[in-house]
Amino acid sequence: MAGGKVQKRKPASADHYQGGIQFHKSKGQHILKNPLLVDTIVQKAGIKSTDVVLEIGPGTGNLTSKLLNVAKTVIAVEMDPRMVLELQRRFQGSGFGNQLKVIQGDVLKCELPYFDVCVANIPYQISSPLTFKLLAHRPVFRCAVIMYQREFAMRLVAKPGDTLYCRLSVNTQLLARVSHLLKVGRNNFRPPPKVDSSVVRIEPRKPLPPVSFKEWDGLIRLCFNRKNRTLGAIFRQKSVISLLEKNYKAVQALQNSQAPSSNDANMLDVAVLGDTAGDSSTDLDGGKEDEEMEIDGGNGEGTEESEFKSKIMGILSQGDFEDKRAKKLTQVDFLYLLSLFKKAGIHFA
Repeated sequence: MAGGKVQKRKPASADHYQGGIQFHKSKGQHILKNPLLVDTIVQKAGIKSTDVVLEIGPGTGNLTSKLLNVAKTVIAVEMDPRMVLELQRRFQGSGFGNQLKVIQGDVLKCELPYFDVCVANIPYQISSPLTFKLLAHRPVFRCAVIMYQREFAMRLVAKPGDTLYCRLSVNTQLLARVSHLLKVGRNNFRPPPKVDSSVVRIEPRKPLPPVSFKEWDGLIRLCFNRKNRTLGAIFRQKSVISLLEKNYKAVQALQNSQAPSSNDANMLDVAVLGDTAGDSSTDLDGGKEDEEMEIDGGNGEGTEESEFKSKIMGILSQGDFEDKRAKKLTQVDFLYLLSLFKKAGIHFA
């Protein structure tokens, strides 16, 4: 137009398409396009010719193709019907038809079949619930090699004292051995995500520790809600004392009538560890939490409440935990602390 500005249209990026299919970033659809990385991931999974492999989010089948070359069977779980059709089109008549089974549906909602190894490039928004769904799966698989958003991956593998060490780290490492395999730059994907990624190997522990995971999760949530505070400061909070005393009285009242929970029921509790609702332990806090704490100073409390507080402080003192911080404690430390509370009849769930 004369006298006006001509608006340049940005050409549609070819990186958002493969085989005529448009990828949606909002759905976490980022297809790994680097063939060398695909080969490396398959090699790191250590797949045997007799293995059943579960692939989550196969997309257009770049990784699927490599898995079919080394595994007995590949079970691909895909939510997008367009991708399902593309997988069927790509491998129909290729000689791999009998090896590939495609399940269309939400992996978080569908029942997973038996598998030996899981290999996945997943939508990052389902990272936590999917990880714990896999770890709750029975029978136990041999290993999983999964592409995560880099920061999430580094939390999974973080050790006590690391900045990223949090509830996620403790819970995952209670259930599995976790190792970082390789960093993957964002430009290896089509379309490229906003962040870098990492590939992590997860090997479930056999057997699992003999602990109620609901009890464990209650303790870990409490400790990591203020991970820079000492445990003594955390357990002196009025709200914490009140909660534990309520649980204590409830358990005492039901002790004679309540049947002990079975080991099978305990296994079903694993999924609760993936619930991130209200979890502040993943925040990279700067130590400003002190002023937010409601510490019980001991003024005006009843005799019964004072005695229960002393009971809690006695447990922390017995295990030398009062001046320690959650961010520096190991799984063994937390298991010991939980056992001390359990011995005293104090529960977290």
